[in-house]
Amino acid sequence: MRHRPRRSRAPKTIALASIAMIVGLSACRQVSAPPRAEPGMRAEILAMLANSAGAWNRGDLATFMADYLDGGRTTYVTKTAVLHGGDSIRAHYLKSYAAQFAPGATRDSLSFEDTEIDSLAPGVAEVITFYKLTRRDSLVARGPFSGVLMKVDGRWRIVHDHSS
Repeated sequence: MRHRPRRSRAPKTIALASIAMIVGLSACRQVSAPPRAEPGMRAEILAMLANSAGAWNRGDLATFMADYLDGGRTTYVTKTAVLHGGDSIRAHYLKSYAAQFAPGATRDSLSFEDTEIDSLAPGVAEVITFYKLTRRDSLVARGPFSGVLMKVDGRWRIVHDHSS
């Protein structure tokens, strides 16, 4: 029986590793595209956020909740659960922020900053912003809000909210 010399796998392995490295490096060099919004979308969504903050600042939960699309598909992510539907989300706000909505209460002031808006499809947007709660001159809380909004009957509504 004749013994054939064993071919080295090194050239094949090196070639595959080189291809993987080139693909990996080209993926790393790609710069993410800046968010883009449809014409008028940014102004409309910023106005919705300003109205939402105004309702919060007045302790007007009904108007604040009107920015959420009512129905079971609307979600709100908390630290421990995913809430479905306006009733669950409203109950969460009443429990977690009871003082904010009590008549005559000293309220935290809500504002948004560093807002990015990206059109995902016609009438669908992703919003990333930072909420800020202040009381007098003190910062009470600041954190990210990311959400998906849909334009329904000419109005932007929140269908997914993740605030932390």
